[in-house]
Amino acid sequence: MIGSFRQSMTWLHTWAGLIFCWILYFMFVTGTLGYFDDEIDQWMMPERPAMQLTSVEKSIATAVPFLEQEASDASRWFIALATDRNEPLLRVFWNTPAAEEGGEATNDNKLLDVSTGTAVDESVNASGGGQVLYRMHYILHYIDRDLAYRLIGVLTFLMFVGIVSGIVAHKKIFKDFFTFRTSKGQRSWLDMHNLLSVSTLPFQIMITYSGLIFMIVTWMPGIALGTYGFDAKKLQADGSQLLGQTELEKSGEAAPLADLTAVAKLAETRLGEGNIAGFNIEYPGDANARITVNGKSAGLSRFANRVVFDGTTGEITDDSEIELNTSVNIAATAIGLHEGLFAGTLLRWLYFLSGLLGTAMVATGAIYWTIKRRPADGSKASFAYRFVECVNIGTIVGLLIAVAAYFWANRLLPEDLANRADWEVHTMFIVWALTLLYPILRSASQAWRELTWLAAFSYAALPLISVFTVEQHLFNFSEHGRWTLAGFELTCLFTAGALLVASRYIAKPTASKEIDKEEDGSLIPVVGK
Repeated sequence: MIGSFRQSMTWLHTWAGLIFCWILYFMFVTGTLGYFDDEIDQWMMPERPAMQLTSVEKSIATAVPFLEQEASDASRWFIALATDRNEPLLRVFWNTPAAEEGGEATNDNKLLDVSTGTAVDESVNASGGGQVLYRMHYILHYIDRDLAYRLIGVLTFLMFVGIVSGIVAHKKIFKDFFTFRTSKGQRSWLDMHNLLSVSTLPFQIMITYSGLIFMIVTWMPGIALGTYGFDAKKLQADGSQLLGQTELEKSGEAAPLADLTAVAKLAETRLGEGNIAGFNIEYPGDANARITVNGKSAGLSRFANRVVFDGTTGEITDDSEIELNTSVNIAATAIGLHEGLFAGTLLRWLYFLSGLLGTAMVATGAIYWTIKRRPADGSKASFAYRFVECVNIGTIVGLLIAVAAYFWANRLLPEDLANRADWEVHTMFIVWALTLLYPILRSASQAWRELTWLAAFSYAALPLISVFTVEQHLFNFSEHGRWTLAGFELTCLFTAGALLVASRYIAKPTASKEIDKEEDGSLIPVVGK
């Protein structure tokens, strides 16, 4: 132990925070953007129809004929209705069994335009949209998914350690909430870090702890679900039974599928009017067909009640409520809190703003580390110090430029470019790599200032780029009624303004002056020297 318990926690908080802060910053940036992933999708793919919240009857009339034509030999159909911003368009999925023994089954899905009854051409200006950014915060990119899950799980645990050690280190944590001294060099950076940490503490604890539960379900689902220990095979075999479902076998005898419209009306008597989220149809066209009508999830958990029907007669065979064990309920609630899919507009913005403050918390902590150790006598900095300083600049500002480059690529890459969606991501990481190298060529203050200016320009120019590349943009959104697109571009302009303001402060050189005591005389340990 280094000194007292509190000094040890300060040491742990400082070094755990430094070593992993850059990946945590990446997770915060991409995860925060994920709270508006569907809105980013709409901006990056304006050619697609906007939200189409149509009646269940019209959705069925669109989906069933399409599936009968395109997936008549499928073993399962799934119809996901357009219900809200999380599901803005009608989408159908289907599973096709292997054509021969030993072959592989195939899966496919399509978005459907209910106004035309046809599939949306997703190859036009193909883009990963906001979904790619959202997935980056928990599976990173360019590495094996299983490895990414485990790495993110470790980092999430270390983030939780950082929060706990930070609480212990800041003895006067509530005083920190009301303390901010301007123009005080490193003291101001520490105050800002403390203020951001304390003001978002409930959110940080919730998002990190729920992320840990998310990772536990991924790493050890058998343990997380309660009764299966390490027997993952048994859990997989019994997975459907956990949700109250029984296995179904195909009879091989042809029989017409029951009228889904009638099934939907009957299901609403159990689930509530307008409370249907989708249909799961097993073995359509077979005498043993089964239709499961899924209700909309209520509250935090994704789990919802469902009504099961005989697929040929349309009679209810099971309408009992799903009973989940305590561990599953806890996991589902925690994951629901983490994803925030239940949130309305106001609460979603609160999630987003809390994520931004958390991002700033990580950034200010990293900046404070370098300012605290910057040579005060003008002597040459060590290689290790210069390395941290350059990576700080290239990550904190560079990643913001890289995300803007992702949006630029969406507008400027040729429509018929092969693997266009992949090249949007490649552009993002190429630009990020360049911004990591740039600080090597400039002094720290020059790199901070110049890259922050570049970031501001990158976001300010996006609405102008849209004017010349797409039909729907900020200056004519009222004609198309695409308020989401206008909101995205206004947010870009606000971001540019905020970056310009930040450039006035972030590049100011600050000599290191050791902070030994606060104004009331309480010790702040000087660590890592």
